[in-house]
Amino acid sequence: MAMDGGDLTDAERRVWAAMPAGTRTALAGLPAADLRTMLLTVSRDRAATARPPDVIRRWREDRFVRPAGADPRALAQVEARMWQLLPADVSGVELSPVVPVGTCSVVAPVSQNRIVTTMRASEVLSDPTNALAIEAAVRRRRSDEVHLAAAHRVLRAQDFGPGTSAHFRLFALVSSAPDAGSGVTQARLLIRHLTYWRTVLAELAATAAPRLHVTVFDDQAVRERLTDTVRPALDGSTVPLVDEPERERGRGYYTGCAIRITLQGGSVEVGDGGLTDWTAQLSGNAKERCLVSCLATERLVQCADRRADAAHAARGGQTPDERFRAGL
Repeated sequence: MAMDGGDLTDAERRVWAAMPAGTRTALAGLPAADLRTMLLTVSRDRAATARPPDVIRRWREDRFVRPAGADPRALAQVEARMWQLLPADVSGVELSPVVPVGTCSVVAPVSQNRIVTTMRASEVLSDPTNALAIEAAVRRRRSDEVHLAAAHRVLRAQDFGPGTSAHFRLFALVSSAPDAGSGVTQARLLIRHLTYWRTVLAELAATAAPRLHVTVFDDQAVRERLTDTVRPALDGSTVPLVDEPERERGRGYYTGCAIRITLQGGSVEVGDGGLTDWTAQLSGNAKERCLVSCLATERLVQCADRRADAAHAARGGQTPDERFRAGL
């Protein structure tokens, strides 16, 4: 296998340049079990040199391991209600913290550099929708259609900027069903997901000006079903469904249609989703249709808390921050 370095980042190129010639090729050619054995040995040797002060330092400095800032009690209450609001035919799945290596990058245009890969042919879960899509493809062998949900803390390797966490909780939905032609299946799945998110937002974030956004990517059948089927089914809601034709983010990742969930009149994004070809790829059946969507529950809780604090302050009360500063 030719390895000329053209596929490497500057940091990777620097590291491999410091290794003896042929090291990368030799490691890439090792059987998977032998490579894991070697990496585990290196990890054991490095762990043997670590001391308690090193662990404390990493706890303070490593964004991958620092605890989240969310109140787990408020988060648990919100997610418990979200589970209660799910339709009865949606199966809950308690996902593993790790999934097969390539779970995201094999079916979607996602760099493996954004994912925390382990030494055991697995990767830390970075998106529950990808894992649920695998489970959906497996279950579709014995079911006409599959609807799954999961709530999970995910870890992502990319840096989201100051004050943000590398890990956060997502509540995810994945539906997979056979194609019925003319965008009928896609419309039915869209109605199912959008109706659920509308119900969640109306109950848990009604005062935060929630919105659902929809974008069609070059799929005329889906565009027509959105007009004559999806929109009429969602009429009359206090949570508006807003067209977002200018959206380009997600094109190529989602197929045909993308959705977005926002608060505060569209200024704060709390969720995303869209039609994908993931279960089609995983099952080898081009007629398979799949819709995924998710909501960041910590962000939902934070926005709801801020709105509640502002409303309380407007009535003359003190916010938690004010009570803390006053020593109450």
